[in-house]
Amino acid sequence: MADRPLALVTGATRGIGAAVAAALAPTHRLLLGGRDADALRGRAREFPQAEPWVVDLIDADALAEATTSIGSLDVLVHSAGAAKLGSVADSEAAVWRHNLELNIVAVAELTRLVLPALREAKGHVVFINSGQGLAARAGWGPYAASKFAVRAYADALRAEEEPRGVRVTTVYPGRTDTDMQRDVVAHEGGQYTPEKYLRPESVAAAVRAAVTAGPDAHMTEVTIRPRPHR
Repeated sequence: MADRPLALVTGATRGIGAAVAAALAPTHRLLLGGRDADALRGRAREFPQAEPWVVDLIDADALAEATTSIGSLDVLVHSAGAAKLGSVADSEAAVWRHNLELNIVAVAELTRLVLPALREAKGHVVFINSGQGLAARAGWGPYAASKFAVRAYADALRAEEEPRGVRVTTVYPGRTDTDMQRDVVAHEGGQYTPEKYLRPESVAAAVRAAVTAGPDAHMTEVTIRPRPHR
């Protein structure tokens, strides 16, 4: 097991991040990223080679310290994120900053800090984006703007780092059955029906497919939508 590749998954305590960790666990050593140390320790006990990686991603000093011991990194999955919604007319600066700080600024800084480790391993960066990173809807402006920024960042990273052997994949899931989705539906005033949405495990399967693709293949973008009739 010691020679397994190493994967760092942010937002690993629940939702898509937890599902990605479970999907990679049979073949990877795991660093499970998040802020809740107890939840991360509990999650780590579920897998053969996993350990908590406790850090607040928007704390630049803590993030820098947490990455110092990562000398080689095979996979980085950006799954942590925020979804503060609101109309353009009603969303104050704090709402925009909240989305941008976690969804793009923290993502860019974490990637920058571990980029030498990714280059060393000729690793793979996976961004869990959103359908809102492809087309913004009314009432979703602050969140969609942050996800468009992630899309641009991933494209720039791919163009710069693919020649060095680093692969970059962006996954665009449609609505997925997560706690975040429950909050979104409550904000919209709708009724939550889990069967309407993707399962986190389905998104995780796409991540695993990208990560385990052969050396001749580079899955640059994956779009996943719920099937309307199941």
